[in-house]
Amino acid sequence: MNERTLVLIKPDGVQRLLTGRILARYEDRGLKLVGLKLIRVEADLAERHYAVHREKAFFRGLVDFITSAPLVAAVLEGPNAIAVVRAMNGATRPHEAAPGSIRGDFALETAQNLVHASDSADNAAAEIDLWFTPAELLDYGREIDRWVLAPEE
Repeated sequence: MNERTLVLIKPDGVQRLLTGRILARYEDRGLKLVGLKLIRVEADLAERHYAVHREKAFFRGLVDFITSAPLVAAVLEGPNAIAVVRAMNGATRPHEAAPGSIRGDFALETAQNLVHASDSADNAAAEIDLWFTPAELLDYGREIDRWVLAPEE
Protein backbone atom coordinates (compact mmCIF):
# COMPACT_ATOMS: atom_id res chain seq x y z
CA MET A 1 0.00 0.00 0.00
CA ASN A 2 1.37 3.40 -0.98
CA GLU A 3 1.73 5.82 1.89
CA ARG A 4 3.00 9.34 2.24
CA THR A 5 5.22 10.52 5.06
CA LEU A 6 6.78 13.79 6.10
CA VAL A 7 10.54 14.07 6.46
CA LEU A 8 12.33 17.11 7.83
CA ILE A 9 16.03 17.45 7.26
CA LYS A 10 16.70 19.53 10.31
CA PRO A 11 18.97 22.59 10.46
CA ASP A 12 22.00 20.47 11.42
CA GLY A 13 21.57 18.34 8.29
CA VAL A 14 21.29 21.41 6.06
CA GLN A 15 24.22 23.18 7.75
CA ARG A 16 26.39 20.05 7.47
CA LEU A 17 25.65 19.88 3.71
CA LEU A 18 23.97 16.47 4.02
CA THR A 19 20.66 17.35 2.35
CA GLY A 20 21.50 15.82 -1.02
CA ARG A 21 23.02 12.70 0.49
CA ILE A 22 20.01 12.14 2.75
CA LEU A 23 17.46 12.69 -0.03
CA ALA A 24 19.47 10.41 -2.31
CA ARG A 25 19.20 7.57 0.20
CA TYR A 26 15.41 7.78 0.17
CA GLU A 27 15.31 7.94 -3.62
CA ASP A 28 17.86 5.13 -3.95
CA ARG A 29 15.52 2.98 -1.88
CA GLY A 30 12.75 3.66 -4.40
CA LEU A 31 10.67 6.23 -2.51
CA LYS A 32 9.15 8.97 -4.64
CA LEU A 33 9.60 12.62 -3.75
CA VAL A 34 6.19 14.32 -4.08
CA GLY A 35 6.90 17.55 -2.16
CA LEU A 36 10.09 19.44 -1.34
CA LYS A 37 10.99 22.87 0.02
CA LEU A 38 13.77 24.71 1.82
CA ILE A 39 12.30 26.94 4.50
CA ARG A 40 13.14 29.04 7.51
CA VAL A 41 10.67 27.87 10.16
CA GLU A 42 8.74 30.45 12.17
CA ALA A 43 8.19 29.80 15.89
CA ASP A 44 4.44 29.33 15.42
CA LEU A 45 4.91 26.47 12.95
CA ALA A 46 7.61 24.88 15.12
CA GLU A 47 5.35 25.05 18.18
CA ARG A 48 2.45 23.45 16.28
CA HIS A 49 4.76 20.73 14.95
CA TYR A 50 6.05 19.90 18.43
CA ALA A 51 2.71 20.53 20.23
CA VAL A 52 2.67 16.99 21.64
CA HIS A 53 5.80 17.91 23.64
CA ARG A 54 4.54 21.32 24.83
CA GLU A 55 4.54 20.38 28.54
CA LYS A 56 7.93 18.66 28.46
CA ALA A 57 11.13 20.30 29.64
CA PHE A 58 12.81 19.94 26.25
CA PHE A 59 10.00 21.63 24.25
CA ARG A 60 11.63 25.07 24.09
CA GLY A 61 14.92 23.54 23.00
CA LEU A 62 13.19 21.71 20.13
CA VAL A 63 11.53 24.91 18.95
CA ASP A 64 14.73 26.95 19.27
CA PHE A 65 16.71 24.36 17.33
CA ILE A 66 14.29 23.87 14.45
CA THR A 67 13.99 27.66 14.01
CA SER A 68 17.76 28.28 14.22
CA ALA A 69 18.50 27.88 10.50
CA PRO A 70 16.77 26.69 7.32
CA LEU A 71 15.52 23.13 7.03
CA VAL A 72 14.27 20.98 4.19
CA ALA A 73 10.74 19.62 4.33
CA ALA A 74 9.89 16.70 2.08
CA VAL A 75 7.00 14.37 1.44
CA LEU A 76 7.95 10.88 0.33
CA GLU A 77 5.62 8.28 -1.12
CA GLY A 78 5.86 4.54 -1.52
CA PRO A 79 4.79 1.19 -0.12
CA ASN A 80 5.04 1.28 3.68
CA ALA A 81 6.80 4.64 3.39
CA ILE A 82 6.34 5.49 7.07
CA ALA A 83 8.04 2.35 8.37
CA VAL A 84 10.67 2.36 5.62
CA VAL A 85 11.72 5.95 6.31
CA ARG A 86 11.82 5.46 10.07
CA ALA A 87 14.02 2.37 9.64
CA MET A 88 16.28 4.25 7.26
CA ASN A 89 16.58 7.14 9.72
CA GLY A 90 17.59 4.86 12.59
CA ALA A 91 16.99 5.18 16.31
CA THR A 92 16.25 8.67 17.66
CA ARG A 93 19.33 8.44 19.87
CA PRO A 94 22.20 8.27 17.37
CA HIS A 95 24.37 6.13 19.67
CA GLU A 96 21.62 3.47 19.41
CA ALA A 97 21.19 3.83 15.63
CA ALA A 98 22.47 1.00 13.47
CA PRO A 99 25.34 1.62 11.09
CA GLY A 100 23.87 2.10 7.63
CA SER A 101 21.02 4.24 8.95
CA ILE A 102 21.12 8.00 8.45
CA ARG A 103 21.61 8.71 12.15
CA GLY A 104 23.93 5.72 12.56
CA ASP A 105 26.19 7.04 9.82
CA PHE A 106 26.03 10.80 10.36
CA ALA A 107 24.84 11.77 13.85
CA LEU A 108 26.32 11.71 17.36
CA GLU A 109 23.90 13.66 19.58
CA THR A 110 20.16 13.24 20.14
CA ALA A 111 19.68 17.01 20.08
CA GLN A 112 21.21 17.10 16.59
CA ASN A 113 19.95 13.91 15.00
CA LEU A 114 19.51 15.32 11.48
CA VAL A 115 16.04 14.13 10.51
CA HIS A 116 12.43 13.89 11.60
CA ALA A 117 9.91 11.45 10.13
CA SER A 118 6.25 10.85 10.83
CA ASP A 119 5.63 7.91 13.17
CA SER A 120 2.12 6.84 12.09
CA ALA A 121 -0.36 7.27 9.27
CA ASP A 122 -2.45 9.71 11.33
CA ASN A 123 0.59 11.80 12.26
CA ALA A 124 1.88 11.71 8.68
CA ALA A 125 -1.41 13.13 7.39
CA ALA A 126 -1.48 15.83 10.07
CA GLU A 127 2.18 16.76 9.62
CA ILE A 128 1.94 16.88 5.83
CA ASP A 129 -1.08 19.19 6.15
CA LEU A 130 0.89 21.37 8.57
CA TRP A 131 3.96 21.74 6.33
CA PHE A 132 2.49 21.59 2.80
CA THR A 133 -0.54 22.86 0.92
CA PRO A 134 -2.25 20.40 -1.45
CA ALA A 135 -0.92 22.41 -4.42
CA GLU A 136 2.65 21.79 -3.24
CA LEU A 137 2.26 17.99 -3.52
CA LEU A 138 2.53 16.39 -6.94
CA ASP A 139 1.12 13.15 -8.31
CA TYR A 140 3.20 11.81 -11.18
CA GLY A 141 4.52 8.59 -12.61
CA ARG A 142 8.14 7.59 -12.89
CA GLU A 143 9.64 5.29 -15.49
CA ILE A 144 11.52 3.43 -12.76
CA ASP A 145 8.35 2.48 -10.90
CA ARG A 146 7.91 -0.69 -12.96
CA TRP A 147 11.33 -1.79 -11.71
CA VAL A 148 10.78 -0.76 -8.09
CA LEU A 149 7.11 -1.43 -7.38
CA ALA A 150 5.12 -4.63 -7.76
CA PRO A 151 2.50 -4.47 -10.54
CA GLU A 152 -0.95 -3.45 -9.37
CA GLU A 153 -3.44 -6.27 -9.44
